[in-house]
Amino acid sequence: MKHTIQALVENKFGVLARIASLFSARGYNIASLAVGETQDPTVSCMTIVVNAQDEGILEQIKKQLHKLIDVVTVIDFTRREYIDRELILVKLKKDKKQLDLGKLAKNKSVRVIEDKKDYKIIEICADRSQIEDIFKNLKKFKIKELVRTGKIAMGK
Repeated sequence: MKHTIQALVENKFGVLARIASLFSARGYNIASLAVGETQDPTVSCMTIVVNAQDEGILEQIKKQLHKLIDVVTVIDFTRREYIDRELILVKLKKDKKQLDLGKLAKNKSVRVIEDKKDYKIIEICADRSQIEDIFKNLKKFKIKELVRTGKIAMGK
């Protein structure tokens, strides 16, 4: 089961490496990791999605994170209400029939950010279920390139 954990950390050199090595040393895979500065430039927010099979593993992960000196706080969103988003950029190849994004463009989570002669780049900002629905519609287009951020989350 995938769990979303948020860690507020001191914005210092090497913090990300220490947290990543904590996971790898224990054989835990990070499914998604997003890090960014908060309103306080001395603090960064890490949103970590980890696949933990049981509560014991999840508790161990949280305890190990708390032990790191640069970690200010750890929040487990597993049993909390929260909002999450992921950002995806997709470069779609145009064909001779002209790429028609009609149905997709009506979705408020999808926006065309560049329209050139041979391709379009769209931006998708949504939660996982919305992204999966959008991807079903994207299958009929030729995807030249796709990049995505990790999940970010905020408690309600």
